[in-house]
Amino acid sequence: MTLNKSALLLGAALACALASNAEAATAKRGTFGRLADGRAVASVTLSNAKGVSANIIAWGATIQSVIMPDRNGRKADVALGYDNIEQYIAKPQYFGPIVGRFGNRLAAGRFKLDGQTYQTPVNNGKNALHGGTTGFDKVLWEVVSVKNGPTASVTLRYVSPDGDQGYPGTMTVDATYSLDEQNNLTIEYTATTDKLTIANLTNHAYWNLSGEGSSNGAMGHVVTIPAQTYLPTDDGAIPTGEFKPVAGTVFDFRKPMAVGLRVREAKDQQIVWARGYDHNWVIGREVTKTQHMMAKVYDPVSGRGFELWSNQPGLQFYSGNFLDGTSYGKSKKVYREGDAIVMEPQIFPDAPNQKGFPDARLAPGQTYRNVMTYRLTTGQAGKR
Repeated sequence: MTLNKSALLLGAALACALASNAEAATAKRGTFGRLADGRAVASVTLSNAKGVSANIIAWGATIQSVIMPDRNGRKADVALGYDNIEQYIAKPQYFGPIVGRFGNRLAAGRFKLDGQTYQTPVNNGKNALHGGTTGFDKVLWEVVSVKNGPTASVTLRYVSPDGDQGYPGTMTVDATYSLDEQNNLTIEYTATTDKLTIANLTNHAYWNLSGEGSSNGAMGHVVTIPAQTYLPTDDGAIPTGEFKPVAGTVFDFRKPMAVGLRVREAKDQQIVWARGYDHNWVIGREVTKTQHMMAKVYDPVSGRGFELWSNQPGLQFYSGNFLDGTSYGKSKKVYREGDAIVMEPQIFPDAPNQKGFPDARLAPGQTYRNVMTYRLTTGQAGKR
């Protein structure tokens, strides 16, 4: 081979490598302040070449921000949250963290395993919500892995001791957040235990695709949920056990529907009790090995949207009914009712206490897994 040919081949290889590197997603480490005891709160920002980024902080393994371009290329942060650790601690409102050990509600905070009753803290009226008073959202996680593209990721870990919040068994949980060049933001939660326990982990990101703090709010977001039934609840948001058809009700999102069109429909007692939507849609009856679509969300104002895919059987859809104006976020705008929506793939609420609901038991030797993928769309031609 001549020297000129060698130089040309070397140049071409270098150009390809640089091009590939330019399009690789990146993970950048940082620090998001310190706790009162001096411990640093690590942060990792995942970014791709299409202008999408997500900042993950170690407090609660929380999605602190998600930045996306709109149809005109203008970027905005579309996830509610704070810009400092002090607010996350002083006014926790589940802005973007993992929730568990048992996400959603347990009636009276109790459940049975092999005839033994366990009691968890009651923190939502007479019931337990999202793991108790000090759930996984209110602890500092350890960053154990950070990787760059083509898919950038960060993995955080927390070891919950036996008896934590009343739950049996030492549970080791890994939370991995990843972003690729196709604008797929994926969250994977896995857990193992050394003693029979229960597990139901999910993410509690609040989304406003017009931009967090936007005056548009999220009630104009158009939602599709491919569910034939949903779970009615009592006045404490505990499922009654009925699988009710969505047909002919305000819970029918099988065809695209703006959230705000029926969110205040007082003729439905379910809406009155929940002050809007805060219910579980039945996508399936068991956890699956592969992902299936849980929901589509589209914001006509910005052109931003996403498809949400998971392996879980239930989707808790919450319309931000209890955002009461007592919190303000990164944009220094007050968060009010309807300013965001939450979509939580999970096992059904109160599953350990309900016949016919998916099994929430986790035994030694088993691995719990919830994998959620937000297929983000920006509204720009040729771009997801």
